[in-house]
Amino acid sequence: MTRREEIRVPGRPVLSHAADAVRGGGLLFVSGVLPVDGAGGLVGGDDVLAQAEHVFGELGLILEVGGCRLGDVVKVNVFLTDVADRPRINPVRQRLFGDARPASTLVEVSALAVPGARIEVDAVAVIP
Repeated sequence: MTRREEIRVPGRPVLSHAADAVRGGGLLFVSGVLPVDGAGGLVGGDDVLAQAEHVFGELGLILEVGGCRLGDVVKVNVFLTDVADRPRINPVRQRLFGDARPASTLVEVSALAVPGARIEVDAVAVIP
């Protein structure tokens, strides 16, 4: 029987009925990460690049608490409110993931759960 474990990262806001990540079956499933601070306030204003830096930084933190790193990510989903922002955030992804190239989906959405948020990212990683 596979053990299931919910991961909560101290200091991260609770925005919905969800864990920051869940371990199960040798994988770590990271919930959508939004550009928010510990109180749930928007980070980065209207700057999608600043928001992306924060989101991918938080993703790295959640992965670390879950026993993984960005190089262990096998699937990433990126949600943008404007698909034209893709070229602006790609260098952030490339810098943080390095040589690792996870399978990826990018989708434009009309809005995200936090007003003003322009990016949300979730991921699946293999637990080393």
